[in-house]
Amino acid sequence: MYVCDYCGQESAKWMGRCPSCGQWNTFKEFREKKLPSNSPQVVRTAGGLQGSASSRPIPLSEIEAGAEPRIDLHDEELNRVLGGGLVPGSLVLLGGEPGIGKSTLVLQTVLRLQDRKVLYVSGEESARQLKMRAERLVENERGKNKNEKLEGLLVVCDTSLESIFQHIEAEQPDLVIIDSIQTVSTETVESSPGSLSQIRECAAALLKYAKSGGPAIILIGHINKEGTIAGPKVLEHIVDTVLQFEGDQHYLYRILRAQKNRFGSTAELGIYEMRQDGLRAVANPSELLMTDNQDGLSGIAIAAAIEGVRPFLIETQALVSTAAYGTAQRSANGFDYRRLNMLLAVLEKRVGFKLAQKDVFLNIAGGLRVTDTAIDLGVIAAILSSNVDTAIEHDTALCGEVGLSGEIRPVGRIEQRVGEAQKLGFRRILIPSANVKAINPHAFDIEIIPCRRVEDAFRALFG
Repeated sequence: MYVCDYCGQESAKWMGRCPSCGQWNTFKEFREKKLPSNSPQVVRTAGGLQGSASSRPIPLSEIEAGAEPRIDLHDEELNRVLGGGLVPGSLVLLGGEPGIGKSTLVLQTVLRLQDRKVLYVSGEESARQLKMRAERLVENERGKNKNEKLEGLLVVCDTSLESIFQHIEAEQPDLVIIDSIQTVSTETVESSPGSLSQIRECAAALLKYAKSGGPAIILIGHINKEGTIAGPKVLEHIVDTVLQFEGDQHYLYRILRAQKNRFGSTAELGIYEMRQDGLRAVANPSELLMTDNQDGLSGIAIAAAIEGVRPFLIETQALVSTAAYGTAQRSANGFDYRRLNMLLAVLEKRVGFKLAQKDVFLNIAGGLRVTDTAIDLGVIAAILSSNVDTAIEHDTALCGEVGLSGEIRPVGRIEQRVGEAQKLGFRRILIPSANVKAINPHAFDIEIIPCRRVEDAFRALFG
């Protein structure tokens, strides 16, 4: 049969355009083969391993729920994105662009797990290369025995799925790392490693093994040129959790997001800083995402955003200039381009600022990509500040969603946003009028300015 490698749609014949996702030339031939009795897709039982297991439907009340706690990875950012830690017997997929730091993140995490037995299966690097990387990650740590940290990690360089299962059975680890899933192949599929058939069969076999009482497994996957995980939706449907590690290689910061999580929220966000000795978790990203020397600079506004349950202040930068070639340009880095056009239309239609013949460039500082609509007010304030070349006071923060009629709509978790601004020393914050009733102004030592429409916010900022 033929399978769309973008969305996983199956078809008995080849089609140029996928009827499910609408993508062109994504159908690849997929040959299914009956697995022999000695297939690696085995089931673990109390008596050991067997090729098949008889099952019967039982009431949900009779199922014994294990009280085994989650595996603490000793990384607050990674634990929060996973939903409180790594669930035993789960299958986690970590994807990202080449060189972004996927292997570094996983390696430095497992080096901290002194109380767990970890098996690292490498299909891309040799054992010596892994040893050199591990020594670099632990060389700057003080007060710890480096040899003890390295002794707790078992390393094997193998790409055969059958051999990997044998290593797992022999060592009985608590956690297995496979770097990467595109290099693993099984003898039951007649295709090259990295093909759709190999990825699908290997991932399904690993999932079945983990769910039948096996260890937690973390798969490292690559990103294709479209920005999605290679072998994409077919692999994402199988695993329990999909983590996306993203960021610009020219910036210091890396963002860890959960695109799919069966054991927690997908709205969480983890921020890391790339350093010479590895990745460092950023506990307070607000202080790192704002420029200290912004006094007197126009086109800069501080917006209070929330990703998941974590509030932080970000710096929105805008540049408005006269169009040089007659056709105005629009560019947005870290912000939705279509939403930028909508906000510019609101400014021109509802407020009366003529921006049709001007270039508008918008940037979210630090290389972040923010999806919170509460930064709309900060975006239009930065655009107007650059347009009139007047700076916004450095101790003023903003939050609010802008509607098509020019009104400032209420946002969620307003108390956390105000509290974050107060903690960082801001003296006043502009919030939607509808959110005033939800907070106690006496509980905060910061001036709260309610705004009903965009004009009210501009009067408060520029007089």
